[in-house]
Amino acid sequence: MDFLLDTCGRRRCLLVVMQLLVLKAAANCPKPQGGDHIVLSNEALLMNEFPEGSTATVECVHGYVIDTGSGVLSCTGGKWTELDLRCKMKDCGTPKPQPHLTFNLTEGTLFGAEIEVRCEKGFQISGSSFKTCYATGWRGSAKCEIATCEHPAAVANGTSLWASQDEPTYGEIVEFACNEGFTLVGSKSIVCSDGGRYSPGPPECRGATTGDRITPSPAPTAQGVRRALTEEASTTRASSTTTSSGDKHDGGVNTYTDTGYTPVVVSVVCVSLVATILVFGLHKFLQRKKGSYDTREDLKPELLQFQNL
Repeated sequence: MDFLLDTCGRRRCLLVVMQLLVLKAAANCPKPQGGDHIVLSNEALLMNEFPEGSTATVECVHGYVIDTGSGVLSCTGGKWTELDLRCKMKDCGTPKPQPHLTFNLTEGTLFGAEIEVRCEKGFQISGSSFKTCYATGWRGSAKCEIATCEHPAAVANGTSLWASQDEPTYGEIVEFACNEGFTLVGSKSIVCSDGGRYSPGPPECRGATTGDRITPSPAPTAQGVRRALTEEASTTRASSTTTSSGDKHDGGVNTYTDTGYTPVVVSVVCVSLVATILVFGLHKFLQRKKGSYDTREDLKPELLQFQNL
């Protein structure tokens, strides 16, 4: 009998314990759920149980920020209080203005938007040409620097007048000059334009063509006259020597050479040439004085004597 009572008492205790466990489980709240663009915080994710009176925190997903609400939930009577958190997409806003730089905001400034970076005329982008809106703000560094052109290229038979060691920048002018004897073809001045290019292109220095070059005949010189007289005298002497060598004397042939003959011939030729020049010049002088029709009426006998030579 005692055995049966003892056994029955134990069963009752077990039932009481089971009822207490059921009541306790009914008082706990289930794991909270998120909503539109809402997730549990890292702290709430690490909790295994949410007993009566406990709290849990929710937050906006990456790329969204709190619009309204606190994001704190409370467990009451085995249920969570109503979720009051509302999230909206991150807005990066207009990027900070920079000198000579503008933005193309066609895609907007919300999370994930990508905008184009533009520079004013005469400037070039240094860095990224786009900016992207992330949860932390704009990403992509860029600035606008003044456009530069390379040092002027060397021009054959000419030179550039750009003396600076720095490269020409937008709007600066470079001039060229040709060496002596060459002509500049193209523009004398070129400008460093937008995009780092010259406008117009560098000129050329060209010389005169073969058809344009006229080589004047050299004027006779005293040395040339003497050379011609010497050659003429040599020819005359050679002819005389040949004739003398062909004469026979007492059955033999004369083979002597007259070494003093050349100066005599040169002297005779020079005297004859000087006399001819004097007479010709005097005649021309009298013609200019009297006119083109010369009657010779005013000529003295002495002058007529020289003119008849």
